[in-house]
Amino acid sequence: MAKKALVPIADGTEELEAVTIVDVLRRAGVSVTVASVDALQVTCSRGVKLVADRLMDDCTSEDYDVIVLPGGMPGAAHLRDCETLVQLLRRQLERGGYIGAICASPAIVFEHHGLLSHRRATCYPSFAEKFKEAVSVQESVVVDGPVITSQGPGTALAFSLQLVELLCEREKANEVAKAMVAQ
Repeated sequence: MAKKALVPIADGTEELEAVTIVDVLRRAGVSVTVASVDALQVTCSRGVKLVADRLMDDCTSEDYDVIVLPGGMPGAAHLRDCETLVQLLRRQLERGGYIGAICASPAIVFEHHGLLSHRRATCYPSFAEKFKEAVSVQESVVVDGPVITSQGPGTALAFSLQLVELLCEREKANEVAKAMVAQ
């Protein structure tokens, strides 16, 4: 059975991160649901419009292998304020599933809701000061158990390939990277 991913988006989401995550996971055969915490169509941080598959409230009855948050501001703040998403993230950790976040989202969403307690994590460098419970690491991608974090738009491809490796094995990640001329 195909692995399943949930990628939440909101007005102000960083489009490069969102699209890279969705694209790379789909290339690996992962079934990706893009869910908006706002309206189905969102306007990203650079004005690109994205259309979600569904609204976040319509995703609560399913389990996912990973829930991955793109960053961007004020997108990360909108994700932080979505109670349905926060409940899904907590449930995901309780059931042993992966959660991932890039750019502002590790600090703005994960740290804010206590999801990084004593874990190594990274984020967009100017947000690292917001880490209080997390152990801040200045690396492009950090995996600490079920939590995967990354720094920003320039690390989105490495982050997405790391997600593929965790979900589908290293061989699949290498296959996707080679097809994308990324290695």
